[in-house]
Amino acid sequence: MGERKIELPNRRGLLLMAAAAGATLALPRLTRAAANKAGAQFGGDLSSVRAAIEKQRPEAIRRLQNWIALPSIAAENRNMKEGCQMMMDLLTEAGFQTARMMPTDGQPGVFATLDAGARRTVGMYFMYDVKQFDPSEWSSPPLAAAIVDKAPFGKVMIGRGAINQKGPEATFLAALHALKAAGRKSPVNIVLVAEGEEEIASPHFGQVVHRPEVLAALSKCHEVFMPFASQSPQGSVEIALGAKGAVEVELVASTEKWGRGAKDDIHSSYKAELDSAVWRMVKALSTLVSEDGNDPAIDGWFEHVKPLTERQKQIIADKVAHTNEADIKKLLGVQHWVRDLSYRDALERLASQPTVNIEGMYAGYTGPGGKTILPSKATAKLDMRLVPDQTAAEAEAKLKAHLAKRGYGDIEVKVTGGYDPTQTDEHSALIKASTAVYLQEGLQVSLSPRLAGSWPGCIFTGAPVNLPAGHFGTGHGSRAHAPDEYYVIESSNPKVQGMADATLAYVKHLYALSVV
Repeated sequence: MGERKIELPNRRGLLLMAAAAGATLALPRLTRAAANKAGAQFGGDLSSVRAAIEKQRPEAIRRLQNWIALPSIAAENRNMKEGCQMMMDLLTEAGFQTARMMPTDGQPGVFATLDAGARRTVGMYFMYDVKQFDPSEWSSPPLAAAIVDKAPFGKVMIGRGAINQKGPEATFLAALHALKAAGRKSPVNIVLVAEGEEEIASPHFGQVVHRPEVLAALSKCHEVFMPFASQSPQGSVEIALGAKGAVEVELVASTEKWGRGAKDDIHSSYKAELDSAVWRMVKALSTLVSEDGNDPAIDGWFEHVKPLTERQKQIIADKVAHTNEADIKKLLGVQHWVRDLSYRDALERLASQPTVNIEGMYAGYTGPGGKTILPSKATAKLDMRLVPDQTAAEAEAKLKAHLAKRGYGDIEVKVTGGYDPTQTDEHSALIKASTAVYLQEGLQVSLSPRLAGSWPGCIFTGAPVNLPAGHFGTGHGSRAHAPDEYYVIESSNPKVQGMADATLAYVKHLYALSVV
């Protein structure tokens, strides 16, 4: 099956996808030799675990297919209770002694614990929701989770949620199943929290994490990580040391609330004597950004923006020195960087700059042909990416104040979700353990200051939890949020791990976390 040209990164930005050229950059103070030495502690002889993974492979694949077949879509309020129940069932089947539904003001979360009697306890983050989809855009039905041949990877599973995030999460659960089948306990205790609203910017996840019993359990943890298929098509991995925050907002301009024009849609011939809600929206949106649309122009937007540190700039410089710009452009389908910047300047901008983006707009008639109406309402969906030390609450307040100051106070600002940026120290035990396993796997490893995309890691790195948080996982997948989303099941590419090898890497990661 041919690859589509458009590669759409998910909210986490597919780890910036800049590891695609296989860069090996300056890493935490952990040499390859130290990683190999530590590797002897990553479970020792894992032959019995590897054998269990191979024996259970059909079961692990079916488990993922069954999970994909039940899409939980928060934006559509679709299968949310069923998805939450399935999440709990998957966890208890994998060995978690407790898995509880956690009600919120929105969709429910899950709180689960696995007590292995271990010395060390690790926190984990899961999500059970997926993005919307249009089956007509897919080459294979998005809920069928079909396994097909896809060059240059081998056999991949196509389905909504295959890479974001059910594939990596199911692979981690397969690691727990394999440990149990091999007669081993998990080398760490696990405290896991899951949500069903990640794809709508996690508006109620804090209500799950901040419950007293959840905070008490997380207080025993040393870090929190999220399963992730981190390998690029060339097999390298990139470790992100943070992520931008995000605010998702819907702006609504209506003639009724404005008090001008017609209260309802009317024939377009009346435009000469009536105001337009659509033009009002366009004019309001144009005040939010610079003339070329590339810099936020909201009053006070850059007040608390923290510049990149010299270390972060050096990480980016190292990336530029060890990657091929042409390969990155080809991978992303990029024609020019904004304002024709150099590759280094574009990367610094990607890591350091907040953004105001229009996801979509709709008003009036959008069907075939024309329909001569003067619409009475216009809606724009925006996402705003934030960097340290901005906050989601600050961004919302400044957006509203900016519009009101310019006479657009009648435009409704509906914040549907959002959270702050997050940052983790490169010398934390989580980053060191992840790096050690990647190096022992023989992978090229790079760092990035932060993801251009977002995940609610700030709920863990911020008060009152205050833990390092990030991603770990081998394997590959792509097209999150897009048609033909896929996850590599059986790799024919020696540089990219399939599901079985990625399962074993999660086992090693748990052992690495048990000794750091």
